[in-house]
Amino acid sequence: MNEEHMSLTYTDRLILESYKNMLEGLSDYLGDGYEFVLHSLENYDHSVIKIINGFHTGRTEGAPITDLALSMLERINGKDGAGSISYYTKNKKGEPLKSATITISGERGRTIGLLCINFYLNTPFTDVVSTFCEQKAPLSTSQSGENFAENIDDLIESAVAEVRQEVYENYAVPANCKNKEILRILASRGIFKLKDSVAKTAKLLNISRNTVYMHIRNLKSASEQ
Repeated sequence: MNEEHMSLTYTDRLILESYKNMLEGLSDYLGDGYEFVLHSLENYDHSVIKIINGFHTGRTEGAPITDLALSMLERINGKDGAGSISYYTKNKKGEPLKSATITISGERGRTIGLLCINFYLNTPFTDVVSTFCEQKAPLSTSQSGENFAENIDDLIESAVAEVRQEVYENYAVPANCKNKEILRILASRGIFKLKDSVAKTAKLLNISRNTVYMHIRNLKSASEQ
């Protein structure tokens, strides 16, 4: 392949680098039936800077861009700036893939990279279903579920109500330590990073703002020791 170069800025490279964690998350969520490829358009001869489940196409990091990826890039650029395109293709073994190519924009709005997703259509159905079944220990948390609130006030109120019930049902926590434990759990869940959360929490627990601030300071000091 003829060598091609695009000069990327420091910010461009940071943008591409930030996508690597997203690929890890997508792979963990969707399973091994999906191949995720991150291309940098800085050098077509070694465009693959991150690949997960590369066994589907036999590629590794440092591999060149494919002719199909280039073709899809041209189609995307000529598609009213849609930014993505889905299509069907085959790997080296002739096995079917459902694919998508998504452009990545840099600091000047130009396309600096590609995110390509390939789903191996011969993936056994049992493997696909297994991604929806819990196979490993879930994230360590005492939360019963995620709060899909419509606004911040509702989110704070729901979080306080949930934690309050949890603490009051825990007889191992002494009565005079209930509020302290509630505030500790709320802090561990990041609730106090929300605007006006201290005032709202104080009102819901019928305690003063100074009491809430005092416990937050104590928790912060303890974590720094």
